[in-house]
Order: sequence, then C-alpha cells, then structure tokens
Amino acid sequence: MKRWAALILGLVALWAMPARAASPFADWAAIVVAGDWHAHSGGPSEAFDNARRDVAKELKRIGFQDQNVLQFSVRPDRYKDTKPLKSDLRVIYDNLGQVTARAQGGCLVYFTSHGAPQGVVVDQTILPPNILGAMLDRTCGTRPTVVLLSACFSGVYVPELALPNRMVLTAARPDRTSFGCGEADKYPYFDDCMLQSLPQARDFIALGANVRTCVSARELKEGMKPPSEPQLWIGPQLRPMLPLYGFAQPPPALN
Repeated sequence: MKRWAALILGLVALWAMPARAASPFADWAAIVVAGDWHAHSGGPSEAFDNARRDVAKELKRIGFQDQNVLQFSVRPDRYKDTKPLKSDLRVIYDNLGQVTARAQGGCLVYFTSHGAPQGVVVDQTILPPNILGAMLDRTCGTRPTVVLLSACFSGVYVPELALPNRMVLTAARPDRTSFGCGEADKYPYFDDCMLQSLPQARDFIALGANVRTCVSARELKEGMKPPSEPQLWIGPQLRPMLPLYGFAQPPPALN
C-alpha cells in the first residue's frame, strides 16, 4: 500500500511540475557565412572559418535548433565535422529560402569576411547592400530579423537594411576598417568579441552593447587606429520584442 501511495504521489508531483519552456529561438532560422579564407596579407587564414564554426555552436547553445542553423564556407570540403555548404550567393540564397520556409519564428544572418565600401566579400564576389536587402525581404520578410556583419566598411549596410523589424550590428562604420584578419589571428576582433559576449548577454540588445564595448577596448589595447566604431540599429518594431527572446545561459562553473 505504501508503495502505491508513493507512486501516486510521485506521479502527482511530476504532473504538477511546469513543463520546461521551449527556447524562444526554437523556430528561428539562422545562417552563418564565412566569405573568405585569406588574411589581409593574402596568405591563408582560418580566422573566418573559426568564427563561422564557433558562432554557429554558440547559436545552438543559446537555443537555436541544430537543423535550423546552416553554415557556409568557401572551402567546405576541409571541414568534415561541421559540414558547411559552399559560400556561393545562389547557394546561400536558396538555402536561406529553404530554412526560413520551415523555421518561421525569426531570422538570424551572420557574415564574417573581408569587406569593401561596396559590401562584404563572398568567395571573391561582393555582396552589395541592396542585394542582401532583397534576399532578406524575400526570405525573412517581416518576421523578427537579426543581421550581424563582421567585415571592414560593413556599416554601409545599415541604411539599406534598417527596417522596423530588424536589428543590424556591423563590425565597422561605412568608412572604417575592422581588425583581426591576420594569418595568426584565431578570429577577427568583432567575432572574438561576439563569442566572448554571448555567454554573458541576456538578449540581443545587451549583446549589441557588449560587443561594441569589447571591440573598442580591444582596439585600444592593441593600438589599432582609427577605431572601427561598430554600428548598431534596432528597429522600433523589434526593440520591445527583443527582451522576450532571452538567451539560454551557460551552466554555472564548478568550483
């Protein structure tokens, strides 16, 4: 009798426990694109692919679903562990369309590469702001959208992408370079700050502020001039929504 009573009490307690809340990003689509594999010197560099791999890993940690996070690399055959797709504009657009068709809650788009005043480099091709804007209009549409651009001169994208439902964070203002693309760099500075800030931030608003502060401090420490001055836009429609999209927090460190 006692055994049955304990079983019944256990079932009641289990039934009374609140269900674990689903991640607010469970139905978000994300792409992370490494657009080059050269250092600023022209030599080989793993910086962009390192960032691509580890940013994608962090997105999954904060609540994005594995099947909804797509990675792209200029040299995909080198990375059997993460299985990125080819960094080609048509391939990126087609796959963004597919992932946004099945994950319709929101969009995140991340590019890490070299940049020019005309746009970000994607496998020796420039992606102009108006083309990226059109890609997002046709795939992400009016859903909440976060665009993160790690490249020199990437502030050039803000006027084109700054819609009410979007957040845009760039590594530099339109007339400035960013830093950390050398042959020995593990990540560009912006990507490094992104990876440092994600475990500490509660949402994208805090993340944007933390990354800008981190980049400024890193450039000051390394003596890099002129400062890149990362740009941040948060649309008025999206701003009050972003605190509702909280990041899953890392487990506490063991003492």
